[in-house]
Amino acid sequence: MTPAPVKSLVSKELLEQLDIRIGTILAVDDVSGSDKLVALRVNFGDHQRTIVAGLKKERADPQEIVGKQALFVVNLEPRKMRGVVSEGMLFDLGYADGITPVLALPERPVPDGTRAG
Repeated sequence: MTPAPVKSLVSKELLEQLDIRIGTILAVDDVSGSDKLVALRVNFGDHQRTIVAGLKKERADPQEIVGKQALFVVNLEPRKMRGVVSEGMLFDLGYADGITPVLALPERPVPDGTRAG
């Protein structure tokens, strides 16, 4: 596979507007009426959030990610999907390149809520 071209340059200030944090996935629940969406319950240390992600078709068993830490964008506007409000976005690897996505994991456990960057 040839990597996709690098996107247009952005300023450091624009990049700093994104709030990307580590969270531990506590639960993965089915989103009723959807063939691809699940609702992740994620711990960010001082609070928990629901983050909706399209994992059903990407994994044989979405429950396998329970207990794992991953990267999440936490300062997106909440968005309702199939009746569930998503309070962020899972930051996974591979989806945009057409390969089966994997989680972006820290090399060792870090406190939930730790910021990337």
